Amino acid sequence: MSEQQKITIVQNILNANDGLAQQNRDQLLKARLFSINMMASPGAGKTTLIEKTLQAFTPDHRVLVIDGDIATTLDADRAAKAGASAIQINTGGDCHLDAIMLHRALSQVDLFNYDLLIVENVGNLVCPASFELGTERKVLIASVPEGDDKPHKYPGMYRGVDVVVLNKTDLLPYVDFNFEFFSKGLQVLNPNVQVIPLSCRTGEGLKDWFEWLGNELDEFRKNHC
Repeated sequence: MSEQQKITIVQNILNANDGLAQQNRDQLLKARLFSINMMASPGAGKTTLIEKTLQAFTPDHRVLVIDGDIATTLDADRAAKAGASAIQINTGGDCHLDAIMLHRALSQVDLFNYDLLIVENVGNLVCPASFELGTERKVLIASVPEGDDKPHKYPGMYRGVDVVVLNKTDLLPYVDFNFEFFSKGLQVLNPNVQVIPLSCRTGEGLKDWFEWLGNELDEFRKNHC
């Protein structure tokens, strides 16, 4: 296969995905359902942050969590135990969710019954950046143990998100992590991105995340409800 054929095929796949992502977005807007695509590398703390978020939001908000993983229902089980309605998508080896996977999951529920949709993407810092899902916001969870060079090494992921949560800040005294170097990489790629340092283990900074999410949810309701 020639290089031109490869490029054309990839473009066709991404164009088709973008078209279906727009359908997903329209469907979510029609249901007045605020949605976030939560991305991270494996072990950064996506599922734990979702659990903490559900503890704070489920008393007053109806939350749907759609979990993407290569195998098992472990993450969806944790979300359901924390108080959400949960759907597990097993990708069967794919390193990301795409718009058609989300579309199929959305068709399984009445979206009008929920206030907030959290999509937990497959743990990966490469593929999820290329596949739009149709959510309202994109959230990236980084973590201190991953190192301060990740914005520099994975520009595609860090460039396209609305907020970066830096998790596991309780480990800063024990890990060689240069926050200035981390922030410099972010500023070059995504000058307006908001960074929320926190620790799911200690709870420090979680209120800032809850405030950001609550404000985004309120603004969405104001504009679409």
